Amino acid sequence: MRSLICLLAFAASSFAADKPLNILFCFADDWGRYASEYAKHEKFPSPNQVVKTPNIDRIAREGALFSRAYVNAPSCTPCRSALNSGRYFFNCGRAAILNGAVWDPAIPSFALTLKDKGYHIGKAYKVWSPGEPGDAPFGGQAHAYQKHGGRCNQFSQNVEKLMKEGVAVEDAKNQIYAEVRGNFDDFLKARPKGAPFLFWHGPTNVHRKWVKGSGEAQWGIQPDSLKGKLPKHLPDVPEFREDFGSYLGEIQAFDAQVGVLVKRLEEEGELENTIIVISGDHGAPGFPGGKCNLYDFGVNVTLAIRWPGQPGGRYIDDFVNLMDLAPTFMEIGGAKIPPGVNGKSIVSVMKSGKSGRVEPERDYVITGRERHVSIAREGNLPYPQRALRKDGWLYIHNFKPERMPMGDYKNLTDSFTPDQDSLENNTYEAFPDMDSSPAKAWLIAHRNDSQYKWHFDYAFAKRPQEELYDLSKDPDATINIAAEPAHAAKKAEMAAELMGKLKAVGDPRVTQDPVPFELPPFTLDTKSGEAGAKKKGKGKKK
Repeated sequence: MRSLICLLAFAASSFAADKPLNILFCFADDWGRYASEYAKHEKFPSPNQVVKTPNIDRIAREGALFSRAYVNAPSCTPCRSALNSGRYFFNCGRAAILNGAVWDPAIPSFALTLKDKGYHIGKAYKVWSPGEPGDAPFGGQAHAYQKHGGRCNQFSQNVEKLMKEGVAVEDAKNQIYAEVRGNFDDFLKARPKGAPFLFWHGPTNVHRKWVKGSGEAQWGIQPDSLKGKLPKHLPDVPEFREDFGSYLGEIQAFDAQVGVLVKRLEEEGELENTIIVISGDHGAPGFPGGKCNLYDFGVNVTLAIRWPGQPGGRYIDDFVNLMDLAPTFMEIGGAKIPPGVNGKSIVSVMKSGKSGRVEPERDYVITGRERHVSIAREGNLPYPQRALRKDGWLYIHNFKPERMPMGDYKNLTDSFTPDQDSLENNTYEAFPDMDSSPAKAWLIAHRNDSQYKWHFDYAFAKRPQEELYDLSKDPDATINIAAEPAHAAKKAEMAAELMGKLKAVGDPRVTQDPVPFELPPFTLDTKSGEAGAKKKGKGKKK
């Protein structure tokens, strides 16, 4: 009898081991590499010493925290296209642009791939996957669970509104958390019995804009607590500290939403059957060097993963591109990785149980950019960039250095006084590839102040064709050494490596002439990963 019980127990454990794990994916807009757990691993003063993210920290402590996770492009649509498909953004066709994005249904996405493997799939809030037949062409609502409300998407605005109605700040927050919980409850109730699930929670509250001063008013983040902790390319002045403190407040609001979802998993008895992955789609909006830039401040993001059965407390230094998550999720669900995927699953990294550098071959990431908003430059011209990030080094190639990196601003003369309110609230008022913000408005207003001229030029001025940064000495990438003879060999080495890798994966920017990203409608042959334009002819120059 005892042997029979042991046999049944073994069979049950074997069945559990073979059962596909659920996936909870929490993905925040415009959230860079900011979580309080990172402060334990940093050598320099940082905003991570100010922000408080207990729920994200828990996932990191019980699982793994990645120090070198990077988005493929620092703009939401190309980033999410790469994330969904596992392809470099430039191999995603028209899905690689923000305005007028169209998903090629021939490109498999991980969500629909998991659906075909029997997963119950669903999402709340921002675009997560191409739609199915008859649904919207990109980010359809066929599997949306949002009926309880979406006030988390404008978190500080809605908390402020409730506070003006006499609701206490914590009660106001709890009203919004209840909507997050209700949407997740609906998803769980709709789950077929025994089916594994994939749920994508994608709030937009960390995206601009948020209520000015809300970091202090709603979260108690004192602006001066950031003094001496901002990256060097941001002026350490009260206006920037207040704005960045409000940014951290929105991150804390996202963290609280993560806590709501994790608690529901515990209540449902599903925590130990669920892989939890938490990340964001690029760096900080409305700040120099962040969103729409290839510096770490713009492309290095938080990545925390809790994997049942794997040890916690791990800090992983492997370079990971977020496009690696698509084949990771597919492998978790038992799906075959389709052709055309550039990313590499990190299942082996997670199952290694190791910290530090786990797989030596993961020693670089490639990031890039074409265009963000359509009116940034006359004729909807892009600002094409590609970058190679390796241990201690960052190399950036700007293909069109004659263009303005954050877009044009023809009225910006020495005598012109911009309207402060418009600059704070209208992205298109100036340099449209940087979101409107109090920080941006302050910097433009102080453009003729000699003390801040460097900061203004860092943000908006034209850039040389090549940039090279020694991050071991210059961690914030503020000193371009590309023109220094002493670093000529390193620059040539990284430039050759970058161009070789781009050609190997069929980047149309370096393999096609004319370059399709330069000409509407930006048509690409997504099956081959090459542009639907003529290949470069002999003797032609870009």
